[in-house]
Amino acid sequence: MTITSGGPVRILRLGAIAAVAALGLAACSGSTDDSKADAPPYKIVKQDSSGNSREVTVEVKADKNLRAVFDAVTGSLTEEAGYWVSINCSTGATKSVDNRLANGRFAIGSMGEAATGLKDKGSEFSTNKGSSCPDKT
Repeated sequence: MTITSGGPVRILRLGAIAAVAALGLAACSGSTDDSKADAPPYKIVKQDSSGNSREVTVEVKADKNLRAVFDAVTGSLTEEAGYWVSINCSTGATKSVDNRLANGRFAIGSMGEAATGLKDKGSEFSTNKGSSCPDKT
């Protein structure tokens, strides 16, 4: 039996090459998204406990993985409401002005939807460009 290069052997080679390429891509597909990282230490310094629209103020010591902090805070919320989350640096603020690093909102239930304009369990998150936590020196 004679096998030519355009027959079944070529198809098998192409299939093997495709399988190896797919494995290589799967092994290299890491994520640098902050939301997948562990949340650094944070402290909730204010959290409204009533109303349809509630404020949650969080302090952190570093300006890294802020999305993970937001996700950890909103993941612990259970009551139906719209939540407005402010993440501040624990240093660098004055008595009257926060050192704001990020803001977000999160909706739970129909009251949360009405208060935030988001769908149930929906969120919106943004960091403030140029904001950082200064050294405590």
